[in-house]
Amino acid sequence: MVTAGVFMVARMSPLFELSQTALNVVAVVGATTALFAATIGCVQNDIKRVIAYSTCSQLGYMFFALGVGAYGAAIFHLVTHAFFKAMLFLGAGSVIHAMSDEQDMRRMGGIWKNIKITYVIMWIGSLSLAGLPVFSGYYSKDMILEAAWGAHSAVGQYAFAMGAIAALLTAFYSWRLLFMTFHGRPRCDEKTLAHVHESPWVMLVPLIVLAVGAIFAGMIGYDAFVGEERSEFWKQALAVGATDPIAAAHHVDPTIALAPVAIALAGIAIAFLLYVVRPGLPAKLAEAMPGLHRFLLNKWYFDELYDRIFVRPAFALGRFFWKSVDEGTIDRFGPDGISLLTRIAARRTALLQSGFVYHYAFAMIIGLAVFVSAYVMGFEG
Repeated sequence: MVTAGVFMVARMSPLFELSQTALNVVAVVGATTALFAATIGCVQNDIKRVIAYSTCSQLGYMFFALGVGAYGAAIFHLVTHAFFKAMLFLGAGSVIHAMSDEQDMRRMGGIWKNIKITYVIMWIGSLSLAGLPVFSGYYSKDMILEAAWGAHSAVGQYAFAMGAIAALLTAFYSWRLLFMTFHGRPRCDEKTLAHVHESPWVMLVPLIVLAVGAIFAGMIGYDAFVGEERSEFWKQALAVGATDPIAAAHHVDPTIALAPVAIALAGIAIAFLLYVVRPGLPAKLAEAMPGLHRFLLNKWYFDELYDRIFVRPAFALGRFFWKSVDEGTIDRFGPDGISLLTRIAARRTALLQSGFVYHYAFAMIIGLAVFVSAYVMGFEG
């Protein structure tokens, strides 16, 4: 379900190619999402939540690739991302299993010697996510950035800028996760630390299989997805606009091509400085900029904004229909009203049941008189 939208837009590329406005909207929303989710991932403390927001950010990459017309690059990143992100999620599960269900990275640290296979797996996933050479993410992520630059449009330049900043943040929060989880002094209690152990092979084997894909999927699929064989591979599945951004990506300036790698290395260096060399510095930065830290920690207040714009009005509208329309009108004049009249009529009718024989005899005489009178009047008429 997470990636279904990417597939749908790619398959509907002939339709999207008919509207540049629609493509621009997809590109701008995707590029903004890539940056938005990356900034949130930089301050999260739950190991799974960091990876979850990373997924949101990488989906932003896929969508702005679609928006600039690099449909093959978007699907390529979808495929490579599936390997290393699934591996990171399962790797996080292995860490949580080793830490006796602890998910807060602030209560981890110094455990790499106890779970060496998981440690190596998480490094492979992070290297691929950051887009460093050889690993799968390098081939697909860099192609997206180069295609955005090669689109030679204002929207393409915006997407490239947002993607480049997101690449810096991606490398930063990936190594922040690694350093907080595996390095430094242990921050968990002694009981938890004593039980830190490697996961069983039933958990490790899938991680190793995914690690192979995280390393080799990019270089194996490059030619077919975005290289010289792409026309034969895609055939009529994807539309190609008047200017093919993937073709332009192969001819961008070498500086642009190398920029994502340099940016990723810078992000790793910053994480190393903050969480290995000066581990007390992040807390001081958070104290120095409490508003920004709180803003990012609360996910740009999107949950609160969503609650104010959609949830509360929806509840108010639902309450109005419930109290005023459903209960106040439909039930009052419908089933409740009919049942009330029935109860009133039943109570009034029950008053006739007095239990005295002479009352019933009198009623019978009255009834007989009415029937006889009606008969006589009818006969005479």
